[in-house]
Amino acid sequence: MKNSNRRKFLGTAATILAGTAAATATPLQAAAPKYPVVHHVFFWLKNPGSTEDRDKLVAGVKTLAKIKTVKELRVGVVASTEKRDVVDNSWAVSELMFFADLAGQAAYQTDPIHLEFIKNCSHLWEKVIVYDAVDA
Repeated sequence: MKNSNRRKFLGTAATILAGTAAATATPLQAAAPKYPVVHHVFFWLKNPGSTEDRDKLVAGVKTLAKIKTVKELRVGVVASTEKRDVVDNSWAVSELMFFADLAGQAAYQTDPIHLEFIKNCSHLWEKVIVYDAVDA
């Protein structure tokens, strides 16, 4: 009886192992984009050396995550990467947002939370550049 159980166990384990090997060998299909509208904003501070101003702006940008049409929000500061001609690290704070559709991005523009952010934080920045894109 013990030999029979051992054979069943080994047979089951071999089947699972073979299935796992086959699954990992199969290339994954590209998934449809989750949130195809991207809104990327770069901010230059009026006082570029002020970590206090930078931190206030970062905190302000993070409040935008409360807007219903904002599906995902990433807030960043300049990374200490290799200096190259193609790298622009003159900005201070970036905001990367994802929306389900263009209507959601348009609604974000007039949302009271966004308008409040502008009112409370616009004194911190000297320049803003926006890049909007949709999946190609």
